[in-house]
Amino acid sequence: MDELTGFQRDLLYVIAGADRPSGQDIKGEVERYYSTDVNHGRLYPNLDTLVNKEYVEKGQLDRRTNYYAISDRGQRSIENRRDWERQYLETNR
Repeated sequence: MDELTGFQRDLLYVIAGADRPSGQDIKGEVERYYSTDVNHGRLYPNLDTLVNKEYVEKGQLDRRTNYYAISDRGQRSIENRRDWERQYLETNR
């Protein structure tokens, strides 16, 4: 996961926390978190990167709408990231 940008990690977390969200669902969640608009030219290339790197699987809901789902690799990467973060957060208490 270390090769992902912060934005890509945020997308991955949103996908992991939802049940097969569409690109628009993901966009809405990220916009709420960032409190700003996220344009399609930023969103979809980054989603494609996550698919190409096999962190996320992409499927089709209908002719116009895709869904995204966390892959096994993506889930393991999130768990590893949490373990890495936890070692620093717990030692500072």
